[in-house]
Amino acid sequence: MTLELIIRYLHFLAILLVFGSLLVEFVLVKETLPKKVLKLLGKIDALYGLASLLLFGAGLSLWFWVGKPAEFYSQNPIFISKFVLVCLVGILSIWPTIFFLKNQKGNDEDVVNIPNYIRKIILVEVVLLLVVPMLAVLMARGVGL
Repeated sequence: MTLELIIRYLHFLAILLVFGSLLVEFVLVKETLPKKVLKLLGKIDALYGLASLLLFGAGLSLWFWVGKPAEFYSQNPIFISKFVLVCLVGILSIWPTIFFLKNQKGNDEDVVNIPNYIRKIILVEVVLLLVVPMLAVLMARGVGL
C-alpha cells in the first residue's frame, strides 16, 4: 500500500468522524442540558477537534506532498471553495467549543441554558459540510480546471 493511499484513507476517515461527531452534537444540543450531557458534548467536541486536525493534516499532505501536483488543486476554484468552506466550519466551531468547555464543570445534575446561537452555529456547520462533498464530486468531474 502506498503512502498516498494511506493518507487518502485517513482523509476519508477524518471526514466521516468530523461530520458524524458534528451531527451528534447537533442532535444532543437542546435549550437546556444537564452538565452531565455538556460533559459528554465536550468529549464529542474533542473527537470533532481531533478529527478536524487529522482532516486538515491529511488534506494538506494530499495537496502539497503526495498525489497530484499542488497546482492541480491550487488553480482550481472549486477546490479553493471547498477549502474555504472547511476552514469556515473550523472557525465557526470555536464558539460551541468554548461554551462546552466553560459550562461543563460542576454538579452533573445542574442544568445549563444553551444560548440559541450555539445550536444555530452547529446547524450552519452541518449545512456547510453538506456542500463539501458536492464540490468534491465537481472536482472529480473536472469542473473548475
